[in-house]
Amino acid sequence: MAGLDKHSPTPTEITVHQQSRVLEVAFSDGARFRIPFELMRVCSPSAEVKGHGPGQETLQHGKRDIGILAINAVGNYAVQPLFSDGHESGLFSWDYLYELGANQARLWSDYEARLAAAGVTRDTPMPEKAGSSCGSHSH
Repeated sequence: MAGLDKHSPTPTEITVHQQSRVLEVAFSDGARFRIPFELMRVCSPSAEVKGHGPGQETLQHGKRDIGILAINAVGNYAVQPLFSDGHESGLFSWDYLYELGANQARLWSDYEARLAAAGVTRDTPMPEKAGSSCGSHSH
């Protein structure tokens, strides 16, 4: 995860919109983004999603209706959402939230291409992990 640069924009307002399933973030440079929960979940910066190195990513799908049950501040540099599927290990730094907001079109396009290459859709349920139950909090 990239560290914060002292010139990085910081959030001035963060609003969780449950009905529309978006996180609205206003930044100190005037930018304002509406980031879908689904995009946050499938692009989570966690090891569970990103892996521990190139090629170890786990393609997430079946997250269209994902919710955020809680969102916790982590110091003065990030938030940690608790998603409705139990995922809570992603730390979303201010830089990463800004990147998600600013690059949504490209991220969605890349995501759709990865889904197509894998032969799944946004709505295909994730397979159960061997040896773990749904909602398991082991990471």
